[in-house]
Amino acid sequence: MTEFREKYINPFTDYGFKRLFGEEPNKDLLLDFLNELLKEQEGEIKEISYLPAEKLPISQGDRKAVFDLYCTNENGEKFIVEIQKTKQKYFKDRTLYYSTFPIQEQAVVGKDWDFKLKNVYLVAILDFVFDEDKNQAEKFRYDVKLSDIETKKVFYDKLTFVYLEMPKFNMTEKQLETKYHKWLFVLKNLNKLDRIPVELKEKIFLKLFETAEIAKLDKEEFRKYQESLNAYRDIKNSVDTAWEEGKIEGKIEGKIEGKIEEKIEIAINGLKDGLSIEIIMKLTGLSKEEIETLKI
Repeated sequence: MTEFREKYINPFTDYGFKRLFGEEPNKDLLLDFLNELLKEQEGEIKEISYLPAEKLPISQGDRKAVFDLYCTNENGEKFIVEIQKTKQKYFKDRTLYYSTFPIQEQAVVGKDWDFKLKNVYLVAILDFVFDEDKNQAEKFRYDVKLSDIETKKVFYDKLTFVYLEMPKFNMTEKQLETKYHKWLFVLKNLNKLDRIPVELKEKIFLKLFETAEIAKLDKEEFRKYQESLNAYRDIKNSVDTAWEEGKIEGKIEGKIEGKIEEKIEIAINGLKDGLSIEIIMKLTGLSKEEIETLKI
């Protein structure tokens, strides 16, 4: 059999995701995706502008945040878009922590500020399923707002979290009737396709496929993508191997997997935060070589 060679980049790699959605020439791709994802809550977003992805803490000693994508629209509302490749024990805590930065940024110096805030959205595109959601095989999207427990009514509507558990999204090309579902299909299957499906031959998707074509990357772009792809594969392989070994040895399901994932996540975040490899080695117990493979 002929080995399958990917024609399009993998959106779940850091480089692939940022190439598709994080560059100024492709801003229309992110705008279209956000409009399809949030139109029922937000209405039409007419314009977005990228903001610095690194957010410094308010006080010394606090942890900073490094977003995958951070942008604002014409009304000053903020959007964080995160892509998460593997399980993280406290990922929901992390998204809540990240949401505090665009909230705090809105503070106005002076006694006349009345604390009125703009909407904040955090969109998490997940390449895994939360353990507590495994039994809900058909539900892949979770929209979270502050709500009253008794009435189930939204108590505060300016802070919204959207979680997309992509492994649960299993629509085929022929089932794609809405643009929203087409976007999810592309995100999950882009690197597995060897052609543009007929159902996706719309202007915005044609541009996405053109941007994602590996053959059109120059030498330096291709090098960066390969590094990012190798890091993604190493992370996935480490998690899969740990899970298999834990299963074979009869250990509690997910015990080893969780430990390995947590170490990998600590290492990745440490690299993003500028920690030295020596410090990360002490924190995680990973070798220098293992940490080097996680560099993007």
